[in-house]
Amino acid sequence: MADGTRATQRLTMLGIPYSLHRYQHDQRAGSYGVEAATALGVPAEQVFKTLIASVDGQLTTAVVPVAGQLNLKALADAVGGKKAEMAQMAAAERATGYIIGGVSPIAQRKNLPVVIDSSVAGLQAVYCSAGQRGLQVKLAPDDLILATGATIAPIARP
Repeated sequence: MADGTRATQRLTMLGIPYSLHRYQHDQRAGSYGVEAATALGVPAEQVFKTLIASVDGQLTTAVVPVAGQLNLKALADAVGGKKAEMAQMAAAERATGYIIGGVSPIAQRKNLPVVIDSSVAGLQAVYCSAGQRGLQVKLAPDDLILATGATIAPIARP
């Protein structure tokens, strides 16, 4: 990782300040996001997970707090679709170029639409995957939005 991940390379290229936070990933962890929040000692509301869904057949990236769940209907509404379902793992990995548990919303292989939950607006900083299991990037919410070209919508539920 001498040159960083695609996500950190993109942030550097854009001149976006960030910090990297590494933790030891446990293969037995049931939830990658909750594991990250616990390992880093930060509130789960500040750590965001990246999920890939299919909205009317179009892969879409959803970024929601690890403390909540993705509301598929709200995601479909946010991108003007009718029906959303979680994407198949293999399709998500092919489209993003990242492995499950290390999917970053930043610098994905394909330029998928990105929707970030509106709870991001009230935060000073957020954590999301830097593109590897056990590696999170911390940055300002506005910088995450800039780096991903995301739209903001209420897509999470507790």
